[in-house]
Amino acid sequence: MEDVNAMHNPVRRVPTKKRKKKKKQTSLPVKILKGFGIFLLSLFLIIIITGSIFATVMTIYVLNFADTTTTVSLDKTETSNISRFLYPNPDYDEEDPDSKEYELYYAIRNTNRHVAWCDIEKIPQVVQDAFVYTEDERFYSHDGVDFKRTFAAFVNVFIPIYGGRQIGGSTITQQTIKLITGDDDRDSIKGMERKIREIFRSINVEKTYTKEDILQSYLNIVPMNTQEYDIVGVQAAANYYFGKDVSELDLAEAASLAGMTNMPGLNNPYDNPKGNKIRRKYCLDHMLSNGAIDEEEYNQALNEELNITADISYSSAAIYDEEDRDFGPTSWFMDAALNETEMRIADAIGITRQEAGERLRDGGFTVYTTVDINMQNKVEDEMLDASNFTTYSMDPEEDTLWSGFIAMDYQGNVKAIVGSRNEKTESRIYSTVTDATRSPGSCIKPIASYAPALDQDLMTCSTLFNDKPIEIEIEGTKQKWPVNYSEYGDDGNWSYKDLTTTEMLQRSLNTLPAQLVEKMTPAYSYSFLKDKLDLTSLEESDATYAPVTVGGLTNGTYLEELVGAYMIFGNGGKKYDVSYVSKIEDIDGNVIYEKTDGYKQAISESTSYVMNRMMQHVITEADGTGRYAKLSKTDLVGKTGTSSDWNDLTFVGCTPDYVSGVWIGYENPSKIPTNDYQNIGAIWKNIFGDIADGEKHQSFDETFEMPESVEKLSYCKATGKIAGPGCSNRADGHYKKSNEPEVCSGYH
Repeated sequence: MEDVNAMHNPVRRVPTKKRKKKKKQTSLPVKILKGFGIFLLSLFLIIIITGSIFATVMTIYVLNFADTTTTVSLDKTETSNISRFLYPNPDYDEEDPDSKEYELYYAIRNTNRHVAWCDIEKIPQVVQDAFVYTEDERFYSHDGVDFKRTFAAFVNVFIPIYGGRQIGGSTITQQTIKLITGDDDRDSIKGMERKIREIFRSINVEKTYTKEDILQSYLNIVPMNTQEYDIVGVQAAANYYFGKDVSELDLAEAASLAGMTNMPGLNNPYDNPKGNKIRRKYCLDHMLSNGAIDEEEYNQALNEELNITADISYSSAAIYDEEDRDFGPTSWFMDAALNETEMRIADAIGITRQEAGERLRDGGFTVYTTVDINMQNKVEDEMLDASNFTTYSMDPEEDTLWSGFIAMDYQGNVKAIVGSRNEKTESRIYSTVTDATRSPGSCIKPIASYAPALDQDLMTCSTLFNDKPIEIEIEGTKQKWPVNYSEYGDDGNWSYKDLTTTEMLQRSLNTLPAQLVEKMTPAYSYSFLKDKLDLTSLEESDATYAPVTVGGLTNGTYLEELVGAYMIFGNGGKKYDVSYVSKIEDIDGNVIYEKTDGYKQAISESTSYVMNRMMQHVITEADGTGRYAKLSKTDLVGKTGTSSDWNDLTFVGCTPDYVSGVWIGYENPSKIPTNDYQNIGAIWKNIFGDIADGEKHQSFDETFEMPESVEKLSYCKATGKIAGPGCSNRADGHYKKSNEPEVCSGYH
């Protein structure tokens, strides 16, 4: 029988202790190798990740600057030495496929740049081979880019494998593109961007044109300069250096020209015969090694004595028809168009005005101008006619009175400009329209006081104001100012009568503009002129009463800008840039500038129209200062301006199609003899009246379209309020619907 106690008290087993295994010690060399392996693996992964990021960034970078969508055109290289200015053809008919939309207005070229075009068929094979094997041995086998040479040139920058010898990476295709586009930035970053564009352009050009097309363009635009003359292309070079046609060149002469292209100013055969001979040998060596010539031809060409004629007259032979003719001095319009074109090219490319002018003269640009050729010719003739200015017959040479005229449409596109009364015999000369700043006189009033005040609802066309002065501080004392230069009243020419704003404007009284400026502050009027209407001649000192009230500006205004400011009275208050150029294309046909439809809303549409109708009274009323400008058929609104000393007379007028202005005065400001010269309004009419009366708008009744925000109402002349049933003394006026006066009760 089992022991019961044994069952309930089993023997307790003591667990045996597990033996701890001894860790195997890693030797130091193994640790080092393992760590080095981890380091190498990490470094490899870092390189892979960094390389991937770099490749992605570079891919984006390359695509941004590749310019692959634009193929450089070789079609225009034949006339690339010419920049052409075009004008809209007034006889253009959209339905007539043979009529041209634009005609050639003017063509300019660098007079020191001698170019003569020659088709590839007339260029001897020996000349073609000389340039190909000197500049681009694999020209006929690559697709626009010789990546072997490009890579070698890139590596040589960092690792001078070739020592001091320069390894050129540009193919003939790339050089052609560089010469056509002028895209030759050498700056480290921009140079890389340019090279990327150049590579992709070259590939695209090779897809579009044959090798013969590319070589023909290159041989006609490659620089072959001397230190004195700018010789362009193999035909002009053959003419100048050897007195020959390019078709007559032999091997030695061809090698002489091809060898100089790396540094033509230093290695040409006229300025440096020894250097040119070294370069001639370089060319012949490459022709020989490529099998283009044999040993006998090589030796004969190497030892031939060249006959250098250096005859510049022969290289200047005319090769164009219409575009090569002598256009004579630039017109007044062309002067202004050239100035704007240089500015636009400089802004578009990021170069100076001087550099832009040089590129323009080098040719290749097509400029679309805004000129109305018939209007320009007509105005030029009228400005030369002394009888348009004087009240008696006068010899124009004895008449020293200066004048300027400009007309533009309501988008600021200038149609005609004349900067002098004398016949223009020189190019790029001083213009009284764009270069002279003279006092605008009372022409400042509509744009500095009336329009901004009306826009702020400080008045209506019939609001009554008292013809009295304000008090301002003059030389430390409070004085009544300003006086009126009119037939009204005494005591400083103030009548102290209540007159409507329209009457004040038509008589050109000074008191109301002063009162309006006082309400707005001179600083506001100054800012309005500068910021809203783009008057650039203003000085900070003009932010005071006299300048913005009666036109006593420090410098005066440019007639161009003054007339441009008045466009807001005929187009709903919009201020566009004044321009002579609508579009500019480079040699490749790319548009580098085009005028947009952008404008600044200087005043509201309703303010614009009400001001327009108020200024009509300046012309139509018997005591209006502009009555002598009144036309027989076409509606005209405008304003005269006379400086306080009668040194300057100005008139700005708006017809339904054009805003225009004329100024007269002396070179050295002095009083204009009013007995000798016609009223400024009459002078404007003599110059522009026939053109203005020929407009399609031939009714005085609402020829400027009235907006829905304005309505025509009768007002009481006694109170300036809307005429009530009891008002018998009435007149018509135009009002903003948002600011109509109350109705007159009739008790007055």
